[in-house]
Amino acid sequence: MKKRIWRLRLSSLLICGILLGSQTVPLAAETSEKEIAYAMSNEITASTDTVALDAEELFLTDTIPTVAPEALKDLTVYPGGMPFGVKFYTEGVTIVGFCDVESDRGKVNPASIAGLKQKDMILKVNGEALINAADLTARIEASEGAELTLLCRRAGREFETKLKPVYCPAESRYKTGIWVRDSGAGIGTVTFILPDTGTFAGLGHGICDAETGALVPMKRGSVSDVTISAVVKGEAGDPGELKGYFNAGKVGALLGNSACGVWGMFSEVPEVDTAPLPIGLRDEIKEGDAYILCTLDTNKIGKYSVKISNINRDATGSKCYTVTVTDPKLLSATGGIVQGMSGSPIIQNGKLVGAVTHVCVNL
Repeated sequence: MKKRIWRLRLSSLLICGILLGSQTVPLAAETSEKEIAYAMSNEITASTDTVALDAEELFLTDTIPTVAPEALKDLTVYPGGMPFGVKFYTEGVTIVGFCDVESDRGKVNPASIAGLKQKDMILKVNGEALINAADLTARIEASEGAELTLLCRRAGREFETKLKPVYCPAESRYKTGIWVRDSGAGIGTVTFILPDTGTFAGLGHGICDAETGALVPMKRGSVSDVTISAVVKGEAGDPGELKGYFNAGKVGALLGNSACGVWGMFSEVPEVDTAPLPIGLRDEIKEGDAYILCTLDTNKIGKYSVKISNINRDATGSKCYTVTVTDPKLLSATGGIVQGMSGSPIIQNGKLVGAVTHVCVNL
């Protein structure tokens, strides 16, 4: 069992090395994608296997380990291109709205009185960490109107406030006047898979709050297969999108979320038609022909021609070159790059050299 945990940590380390060592994640853009649609659901259950518990430690890590590019020269990976779905719980709960409570004294809003604001994250109640939204509701109803001490986070800073629930005669329970979110879901594209472990990455950008653009602090998550049901073609001013739905069952665990993308582990290494490819580092990328792998509504991985240009070898961020779609079939179906294609691997001269991350919409 210890050996499996060690291999999981090593896999995560190698992924981060690819993220930060190669600096080859492409496609300059003015407008980033907002692919993750939050869902106010409680579908996710805590995993109890050793790998998932070890993965939860990775969620709480504030720093990403790095690997020197030299360590990646002999690494080979399966290129991705297949869609995947993620369902996750956030750390604490996030306030998404307010609703006055009908009390014996008229309409009041205890949360507003306590100084809480939309997008605040509630982490603890009376010193105890929250599990989910249902846990917060239970603690409020059990308070019998006693003042609660909340540990919250706003714009990266933690603070405490006092919240006093009020009784709502119409519902026969105590309330605080807030709507909260504790989970989310979305669809991405696998960039690569490590052959020995089933660890995978969907690179480009992480799962971010659709309004603030900040990375979502995750606690745990699961990975599901996805069926792409439709393609909305992109146009000038509109990035278009891939639409799909989650298939039943869980096929893996989501392990981490960073500005470079997300990574996780499949329960079993998926069947891949292509042989493992080496990693292409920034000095190996050339302007000219390449191709990407992605899945449209045929639900089969397709190979589509692109051109690489505007290479910036001194870039320190995730965008260091531009990719232009030249494939007639892909242009006909999507108009270029659409939302949902983030993570699609870019391959040039037999090497994985990057992943689609942003789409330009002002052309």
